[in-house]
Amino acid sequence: MVRTSQSVRVLGPADVTAALAVVARDPVANVFADYRTRITQLDPRWLGGEMWGYHEGDELVSLCHVGANLVPVTAGPAACEAFAERAARSSPRSSTLVGPRAAVEVLWAGLEDSWPRPRELRWDQPHLVTTRQPAIQGDPAVRRTTREEAGVLYPACVAMYTEEVGVSPEVDGGRDLYRARVNQLVGRGWSFSRIEDGRVLFKAEVACASPSAAQIQGVYVDPELRGRGIAAAGMATVVATCLREIAPAVSLYVNAHNTAARAAYARAGFEQTDTFSTIMF
Repeated sequence: MVRTSQSVRVLGPADVTAALAVVARDPVANVFADYRTRITQLDPRWLGGEMWGYHEGDELVSLCHVGANLVPVTAGPAACEAFAERAARSSPRSSTLVGPRAAVEVLWAGLEDSWPRPRELRWDQPHLVTTRQPAIQGDPAVRRTTREEAGVLYPACVAMYTEEVGVSPEVDGGRDLYRARVNQLVGRGWSFSRIEDGRVLFKAEVACASPSAAQIQGVYVDPELRGRGIAAAGMATVVATCLREIAPAVSLYVNAHNTAARAAYARAGFEQTDTFSTIMF
């Protein structure tokens, strides 16, 4: 039986405890929703969007973050169908749809006829996790980026984003917002880099973190230095620091065709636990 959108409602601060209970069913895969729930307390003023909840009877069983990213959380087929039905009746507000592949497939099946044509569909993205200190030697030159280095770091962040996403984060007046995001990560101690003579050789950031996990994004090696093991050693340092100081698990997801990156992550101790998908608009 296909459930209707009546099973879905917008959550608020009174739902935080129940939402965190949903997240806790797989706290590493759900680290983004965990982080957003905790820092915003589901207050729309801070969420910058909405968190939808799917109920079976009186029980909250699934979530869907609706903002710049549309992210299903512990969502089975019935929940995804209900989320898609609700999203199809509103103007698209998300630039990406991302999450476990099975959930994304059901969501997209319900949105394909009403949402814009995607710019890119990335169905096969291994979700990788490690909970142990790396077996390889980390790069001792990789450390937390300082505020004074943020200006040097910024062009590398733009280059990485453009290479990975296919569009510069500075288009459509996005420069100030993206620069603020980079500065925010530096200020939190979530930016790691190796910078020599004003040149960024390696960088990576913690995108979000919870008591259960830290998710890595933005891994970048200077194009002229790729293939020399810099990524593996740099990630070993990032993983070791995150496990020691931020969370007991470190995760990320990567495009399956990026064999060089996958090899570097494997050397740093990551193993696949799931498959994610991303649809870009």
